[in-house]
Amino acid sequence: MTKTAVIPDQDALKRIGAQVRQRLESDPEIYKVPTDIAEIFAVPNFLTPEECRRFIAMIDVVARPSELHETAYIEKFRTSYSGNFNPHDPFVKGISRRIDDLLGMNPATGEAIQGQRYLPGQEFKPHNDWFYTDQEYWKMERKRGGQRCWTAMAFLNTVPQGGHTHFTHVGASIEPKPGVLLIWNNAKPDGSPNEDTMHAGTPVIEGSKYVLTKWYRTRKHN
Repeated sequence: MTKTAVIPDQDALKRIGAQVRQRLESDPEIYKVPTDIAEIFAVPNFLTPEECRRFIAMIDVVARPSELHETAYIEKFRTSYSGNFNPHDPFVKGISRRIDDLLGMNPATGEAIQGQRYLPGQEFKPHNDWFYTDQEYWKMERKRGGQRCWTAMAFLNTVPQGGHTHFTHVGASIEPKPGVLLIWNNAKPDGSPNEDTMHAGTPVIEGSKYVLTKWYRTRKHN
């Protein structure tokens, strides 16, 4: 008899996935990308133009060359600049809480909001946001809140050319539009990691691209 492989945090991913899915699907203002293989939503005008401008200025202050876990790092895999915002900053805290409330997530499970900047030629090659539990870094991440469940990412500016968010398996290439919040479930409805959430930040060809991202865990993040 073959023993079924245990998927870390599967029950929590299934439960949280169902809660957030129901919440987002019940809101007529939220658009769902038409696909059966991943759960991807878009919220128009989530951030105001002034909020976008303020975040762009903040990213220029905190941005450093982006990093990945050492075991997952490949040279030139992620060539953008990024930095975490101070979670205690009143402005950041207010926006962070708005994202929590939209998804119905416990604020304690959210990571600090990260800002990212892409200049011409910079990109983030196809990747998943969930953690690979067979990698060495998982031992640390398991203690820091467990698996990532949902991702929320907001576009902050118009990019003249390039810089799309491309869900490679879904076949959806989403153009940056200021103020739009993209949300996706990193797991399948059964709580297993969803390979079909593979996505890339395609190279910026002209101009620059600014985004912010907030990831959620299955448990309290620390």
